[in-house]
Amino acid sequence: MLLPLRCRTCFDALYETYASPRYLDPDPVLFLHRYDTPEDVEVAGLLAACFAYGKVRQIQRSVEILLNILGPEPSSRLVGMPEEEFVASSFPLRHRFTDPEETVALLRAIRLALRRYGGLESLFREGMNVPMEGERKIFHANRSIRALRGVTSFVRVLTQLGAVPPGRNRSSLLASPEKGSACKRLFLFLKWMVRRDAIDPGRWTCLHPSELVLPLDTHMFALCSAWGFCERRHPDLAAALEATRVFREINPEDPLRYDFVLTRFGIRPELSMEELCRKIPDESNEGK
Repeated sequence: MLLPLRCRTCFDALYETYASPRYLDPDPVLFLHRYDTPEDVEVAGLLAACFAYGKVRQIQRSVEILLNILGPEPSSRLVGMPEEEFVASSFPLRHRFTDPEETVALLRAIRLALRRYGGLESLFREGMNVPMEGERKIFHANRSIRALRGVTSFVRVLTQLGAVPPGRNRSSLLASPEKGSACKRLFLFLKWMVRRDAIDPGRWTCLHPSELVLPLDTHMFALCSAWGFCERRHPDLAAALEATRVFREINPEDPLRYDFVLTRFGIRPELSMEELCRKIPDESNEGK
Protein backbone atom coordinates (compact mmCIF):
# COMPACT_ATOMS: atom_id res chain seq x y z
CA MET A 1 0.00 0.00 0.00
CA LEU A 2 1.16 3.52 -0.73
CA LEU A 3 1.43 5.73 2.32
CA PRO A 4 -0.76 8.75 1.52
CA LEU A 5 1.15 11.32 3.53
CA ARG A 6 4.35 10.41 1.69
CA CYS A 7 2.87 10.46 -1.82
CA ARG A 8 2.91 14.19 -2.38
CA THR A 9 6.55 14.45 -3.44
CA CYS A 10 6.10 11.74 -6.10
CA PHE A 11 2.76 13.07 -7.28
CA ASP A 12 4.01 16.66 -7.45
CA ALA A 13 6.96 15.53 -9.56
CA LEU A 14 4.55 13.81 -11.96
CA TYR A 15 2.38 16.91 -12.03
CA GLU A 16 5.28 19.16 -12.96
CA THR A 17 6.16 16.86 -15.86
CA TYR A 18 2.80 15.82 -17.27
CA ALA A 19 0.31 18.62 -16.44
CA SER A 20 1.09 20.17 -19.78
CA PRO A 21 -0.96 20.93 -22.90
CA ARG A 22 1.27 18.55 -24.84
CA TYR A 23 -0.46 15.67 -23.00
CA LEU A 24 -4.04 16.86 -23.53
CA ASP A 25 -4.74 14.44 -26.37
CA PRO A 26 -6.76 12.17 -26.13
CA ASP A 27 -8.44 13.58 -23.02
CA PRO A 28 -11.82 15.20 -23.80
CA VAL A 29 -10.76 18.30 -21.84
CA LEU A 30 -8.87 19.32 -24.99
CA PHE A 31 -12.20 20.40 -26.54
CA LEU A 32 -12.67 23.04 -23.84
CA HIS A 33 -9.44 24.77 -24.86
CA ARG A 34 -11.06 25.79 -28.15
CA TYR A 35 -13.25 28.38 -26.44
CA ASP A 36 -12.62 31.66 -24.65
CA THR A 37 -15.91 32.70 -23.05
CA PRO A 38 -17.07 31.01 -19.83
CA GLU A 39 -20.48 30.30 -21.40
CA ASP A 40 -18.98 28.35 -24.30
CA VAL A 41 -16.47 26.56 -22.09
CA GLU A 42 -19.14 25.28 -19.73
CA VAL A 43 -21.49 24.13 -22.51
CA ALA A 44 -18.66 22.39 -24.38
CA GLY A 45 -17.45 20.96 -21.07
CA LEU A 46 -20.81 19.51 -20.11
CA LEU A 47 -21.27 17.89 -23.51
CA ALA A 48 -17.70 16.54 -23.59
CA ALA A 49 -18.12 15.10 -20.09
CA CYS A 50 -21.52 13.54 -20.78
CA PHE A 51 -20.12 11.67 -23.78
CA ALA A 52 -16.91 10.68 -21.97
CA TYR A 53 -17.64 6.98 -21.74
CA GLY A 54 -16.35 4.19 -23.94
CA LYS A 55 -13.14 4.14 -25.94
CA VAL A 56 -11.20 7.39 -26.04
CA ARG A 57 -11.17 7.72 -29.83
CA GLN A 58 -14.89 7.10 -29.99
CA ILE A 59 -15.38 9.81 -27.36
CA GLN A 60 -13.30 12.23 -29.39
CA ARG A 61 -15.21 11.45 -32.56
CA SER A 62 -18.63 11.91 -30.93
CA VAL A 63 -17.76 15.17 -29.17
CA GLU A 64 -16.15 16.49 -32.36
CA ILE A 65 -19.31 15.79 -34.36
CA LEU A 66 -21.55 17.41 -31.77
CA LEU A 67 -19.46 20.56 -31.29
CA ASN A 68 -19.02 20.97 -35.05
CA ILE A 69 -22.80 20.99 -35.42
CA LEU A 70 -23.12 23.66 -32.72
CA GLY A 71 -20.39 25.80 -34.26
CA PRO A 72 -17.83 28.19 -32.73
CA GLU A 73 -20.22 29.63 -30.11
CA PRO A 74 -22.15 26.63 -28.73
CA SER A 75 -23.84 28.54 -25.90
CA SER A 76 -25.29 31.26 -28.12
CA ARG A 77 -26.17 28.68 -30.77
CA LEU A 78 -28.17 26.63 -28.29
CA VAL A 79 -29.95 29.60 -26.75
CA GLY A 80 -31.03 30.87 -30.15
CA MET A 81 -31.80 27.52 -31.75
CA PRO A 82 -35.43 27.29 -32.92
CA GLU A 83 -37.53 24.42 -31.64
CA GLU A 84 -37.89 22.82 -35.09
CA GLU A 85 -34.15 22.09 -35.14
CA PHE A 86 -34.37 19.92 -32.02
CA VAL A 87 -34.97 16.74 -33.94
CA ALA A 88 -32.92 13.57 -34.21
CA SER A 89 -32.08 14.23 -37.86
CA SER A 90 -30.25 17.42 -36.85
CA PHE A 91 -27.93 15.46 -34.57
CA PRO A 92 -27.25 12.10 -36.29
CA LEU A 93 -24.97 10.87 -33.55
CA ARG A 94 -24.90 7.41 -31.98
CA HIS A 95 -22.46 6.90 -29.15
CA ARG A 96 -22.60 3.46 -27.56
CA PHE A 97 -25.86 3.50 -25.53
CA THR A 98 -26.73 7.06 -26.55
CA ASP A 99 -28.98 7.60 -29.53
CA PRO A 100 -29.92 10.87 -31.31
CA GLU A 101 -33.14 11.19 -29.28
CA GLU A 102 -31.16 11.32 -26.02
CA THR A 103 -28.73 13.84 -27.48
CA VAL A 104 -31.58 16.09 -28.60
CA ALA A 105 -33.31 15.81 -25.22
CA LEU A 106 -30.14 16.85 -23.38
CA LEU A 107 -29.50 19.77 -25.73
CA ARG A 108 -33.06 21.00 -25.37
CA ALA A 109 -32.75 20.83 -21.56
CA ILE A 110 -29.46 22.75 -21.66
CA ARG A 111 -31.09 25.40 -23.85
CA LEU A 112 -33.93 25.84 -21.36
CA ALA A 113 -31.45 25.97 -18.46
CA LEU A 114 -29.39 28.65 -20.19
CA ARG A 115 -32.49 30.71 -20.86
CA ARG A 116 -33.85 30.30 -17.34
CA TYR A 117 -30.66 30.64 -15.28
CA GLY A 118 -28.40 32.62 -17.61
CA GLY A 119 -25.64 30.02 -17.37
CA LEU A 120 -24.87 26.54 -16.08
CA GLU A 121 -22.93 27.82 -13.07
CA SER A 122 -25.99 29.73 -11.87
CA LEU A 123 -28.02 26.52 -12.14
CA PHE A 124 -25.38 24.58 -10.22
CA ARG A 125 -24.96 27.27 -7.56
CA GLU A 126 -28.67 27.31 -6.81
CA GLY A 127 -28.63 23.63 -5.89
CA MET A 128 -25.52 23.53 -3.68
CA ASN A 129 -27.49 24.08 -0.47
CA VAL A 130 -30.45 21.86 -1.35
CA PRO A 131 -30.24 18.63 0.71
CA MET A 132 -30.01 15.43 -1.28
CA GLU A 133 -31.81 12.20 -0.50
CA GLY A 134 -29.87 9.96 1.85
CA GLU A 135 -27.08 12.43 2.55
CA ARG A 136 -26.97 11.42 6.23
CA LYS A 137 -25.57 8.10 5.09
CA ILE A 138 -22.55 9.88 3.61
CA PHE A 139 -21.91 12.27 6.49
CA HIS A 140 -18.20 11.44 6.22
CA ALA A 141 -18.22 13.32 2.90
CA ASN A 142 -19.15 16.64 4.49
CA ARG A 143 -16.18 18.39 2.87
CA SER A 144 -17.70 17.57 -0.52
CA ILE A 145 -21.34 17.91 0.44
CA ARG A 146 -21.91 21.10 -1.56
CA ALA A 147 -20.48 19.44 -4.66
CA LEU A 148 -22.69 16.39 -4.13
CA ARG A 149 -25.78 18.51 -3.57
CA GLY A 150 -24.96 20.68 -6.56
CA VAL A 151 -24.56 17.73 -8.93
CA THR A 152 -27.73 16.10 -7.59
CA SER A 153 -29.79 19.26 -8.08
CA PHE A 154 -28.13 19.92 -11.46
CA VAL A 155 -29.24 16.52 -12.76
CA ARG A 156 -32.68 16.87 -11.19
CA VAL A 157 -33.32 20.21 -12.88
CA LEU A 158 -32.02 19.08 -16.28
CA THR A 159 -34.26 16.03 -16.01
CA GLN A 160 -37.24 18.22 -15.17
CA LEU A 161 -36.40 20.33 -18.21
CA GLY A 162 -36.63 17.28 -20.45
CA ALA A 163 -33.14 15.76 -20.54
CA VAL A 164 -34.71 12.29 -20.47
CA PRO A 165 -36.61 11.52 -23.70
CA PRO A 166 -40.37 10.90 -23.36
CA GLY A 167 -41.25 7.33 -22.52
CA ARG A 168 -37.86 6.52 -20.95
CA ASN A 169 -36.90 6.12 -17.31
CA ARG A 170 -33.37 7.46 -17.54
CA SER A 171 -30.73 8.97 -19.77
CA SER A 172 -27.41 7.34 -20.58
CA LEU A 173 -25.83 10.81 -20.38
CA LEU A 174 -26.71 11.76 -16.79
CA ALA A 175 -26.25 10.06 -13.43
CA SER A 176 -27.04 11.24 -9.90
CA PRO A 177 -25.23 10.79 -6.56
CA GLU A 178 -28.65 10.14 -5.01
CA LYS A 179 -28.64 6.77 -6.77
CA GLY A 180 -25.19 5.84 -5.44
CA SER A 181 -23.48 6.37 -8.79
CA ALA A 182 -19.86 7.49 -8.83
CA CYS A 183 -21.03 10.15 -11.32
CA LYS A 184 -17.60 10.10 -12.91
CA ARG A 185 -18.62 12.21 -15.89
CA LEU A 186 -20.31 15.01 -13.94
CA PHE A 187 -17.53 15.13 -11.36
CA LEU A 188 -15.12 15.32 -14.30
CA PHE A 189 -17.11 18.26 -15.66
CA LEU A 190 -17.04 19.90 -12.23
CA LYS A 191 -13.27 19.43 -12.01
CA TRP A 192 -12.81 21.15 -15.37
CA MET A 193 -15.02 24.04 -14.29
CA VAL A 194 -13.57 24.61 -10.80
CA ARG A 195 -9.84 23.85 -11.03
CA ARG A 196 -7.61 26.17 -13.01
CA ASP A 197 -4.21 25.23 -14.41
CA ALA A 198 -2.70 24.29 -17.78
CA ILE A 199 -5.24 21.45 -18.07
CA ASP A 200 -8.47 22.53 -16.36
CA PRO A 201 -9.96 25.86 -17.58
CA GLY A 202 -11.52 26.70 -14.20
CA ARG A 203 -14.30 29.10 -15.16
CA TRP A 204 -16.50 28.65 -12.06
CA THR A 205 -16.13 30.27 -8.64
CA CYS A 206 -19.02 28.59 -6.82
CA LEU A 207 -16.80 25.87 -5.30
CA HIS A 208 -13.26 25.61 -4.00
CA PRO A 209 -11.06 22.85 -5.49
CA SER A 210 -10.85 21.25 -2.03
CA GLU A 211 -14.59 20.45 -2.23
CA LEU A 212 -14.40 18.40 -5.42
CA VAL A 213 -15.00 14.66 -5.72
CA LEU A 214 -12.63 12.42 -7.64
CA PRO A 215 -13.95 11.40 -11.11
CA LEU A 216 -13.62 7.67 -10.49
CA ASP A 217 -13.52 5.80 -13.80
CA THR A 218 -12.35 2.20 -14.11
CA HIS A 219 -8.76 3.30 -14.75
CA MET A 220 -8.51 5.46 -11.63
CA PHE A 221 -10.43 2.88 -9.62
CA ALA A 222 -7.84 0.26 -10.54
CA LEU A 223 -5.03 2.58 -9.40
CA CYS A 224 -6.77 3.49 -6.15
CA SER A 225 -7.55 -0.15 -5.40
CA ALA A 226 -3.96 -1.24 -6.08
CA TRP A 227 -2.60 1.53 -3.86
CA GLY A 228 -5.05 0.86 -1.03
CA PHE A 229 -6.78 4.22 -1.42
CA CYS A 230 -10.20 2.56 -1.47
CA GLU A 231 -11.45 -0.83 -0.33
CA ARG A 232 -14.75 -0.94 -2.19
CA ARG A 233 -15.16 -3.72 -4.74
CA HIS A 234 -16.97 -1.55 -7.26
CA PRO A 235 -16.39 2.03 -8.49
CA ASP A 236 -19.51 3.50 -6.90
CA LEU A 237 -20.07 6.77 -5.05
CA ALA A 238 -18.77 5.37 -1.78
CA ALA A 239 -15.53 4.35 -3.52
CA ALA A 240 -15.19 7.80 -5.10
CA LEU A 241 -15.62 9.49 -1.72
CA GLU A 242 -13.22 7.05 -0.08
CA ALA A 243 -10.51 7.74 -2.66
CA THR A 244 -11.18 11.48 -2.55
CA ARG A 245 -10.61 11.44 1.20
CA VAL A 246 -7.14 9.93 0.69
CA PHE A 247 -6.21 12.42 -2.03
CA ARG A 248 -7.39 15.18 0.32
CA GLU A 249 -4.91 13.89 2.90
CA ILE A 250 -2.18 14.18 0.28
CA ASN A 251 -3.20 17.66 -0.86
CA PRO A 252 -5.91 19.25 1.33
CA GLU A 253 -6.39 22.34 -0.85
CA ASP A 254 -6.42 20.60 -4.23
CA PRO A 255 -7.07 16.84 -3.93
CA LEU A 256 -7.79 16.44 -7.66
CA ARG A 257 -4.51 18.07 -8.70
CA TYR A 258 -3.09 14.68 -9.71
CA ASP A 259 -6.11 13.15 -11.46
CA PHE A 260 -5.09 14.13 -14.99
CA VAL A 261 -1.42 13.14 -14.72
CA LEU A 262 -2.08 9.79 -13.07
CA THR A 263 -4.58 8.81 -15.73
CA ARG A 264 -2.15 9.54 -18.59
CA PHE A 265 -0.38 6.27 -17.79
CA GLY A 266 -2.01 3.39 -19.59
CA ILE A 267 -3.88 5.80 -21.90
CA ARG A 268 -1.05 7.59 -23.67
CA PRO A 269 0.86 4.99 -25.74
CA GLU A 270 4.26 6.19 -24.53
CA LEU A 271 3.26 6.13 -20.84
CA SER A 272 2.84 2.61 -19.48
CA MET A 273 1.50 1.49 -16.14
CA GLU A 274 4.84 -0.18 -15.50
CA GLU A 275 6.54 3.20 -15.79
CA LEU A 276 4.10 4.70 -13.31
CA CYS A 277 4.85 1.90 -10.84
CA ARG A 278 8.55 2.64 -11.18
CA LYS A 279 7.95 6.31 -10.47
CA ILE A 280 5.78 5.58 -7.42
CA PRO A 281 7.32 2.65 -5.52
CA ASP A 282 5.34 0.78 -2.90
CA GLU A 283 6.48 2.31 0.38
CA SER A 284 4.72 -0.22 2.58
CA ASN A 285 7.73 -2.53 2.43
CA GLU A 286 10.22 0.08 3.62
CA GLY A 287 12.09 -0.91 6.72
CA LYS A 288 11.29 -4.61 6.37
